[in-house]
Amino acid sequence: MLSLLLHAIAGVITTGISFWLNRPLYTSGWKGSRISPLEFAYYILSVVSVCIGWYFNIAYVKAYPAEASWAHYIKMLFTNEAAASGSQDYIIANVFLFPMWIVSDGRRRGLRGSIVFFIMSLFTSFGFSMGLYLAAQERTVRLNAARNS
Repeated sequence: MLSLLLHAIAGVITTGISFWLNRPLYTSGWKGSRISPLEFAYYILSVVSVCIGWYFNIAYVKAYPAEASWAHYIKMLFTNEAAASGSQDYIIANVFLFPMWIVSDGRRRGLRGSIVFFIMSLFTSFGFSMGLYLAAQERTVRLNAARNS
């Protein structure tokens, strides 16, 4: 359970860093600074993702207290063909495509420290990190439009 606590702390820290690096996005006073329905949906799905993921992470640690580790966890992702199919897709998307996308897209849009969203995904959940990235991206688009008008 100590490893889960450390992961939770790292998740909170990386989430905080992502908001701190992009704090101009979260200030009020600019046209479009209110949360949009799309952004709200991203936040809701992010929270749902991290809650469900952490439920299963805690269940995993309780079920395998002696074996619980990153190596054992990854091995368990490939216990059968159905799990392996979904797991390989998740690993390729989260470990390779997500960081490539957010770094290149973040630079284009002026989002600061976008790689933090990838690091966050290692401690929270892919859905949580991707949802927060999409919400930040949505705010960046609106902020840039407000600055250009």
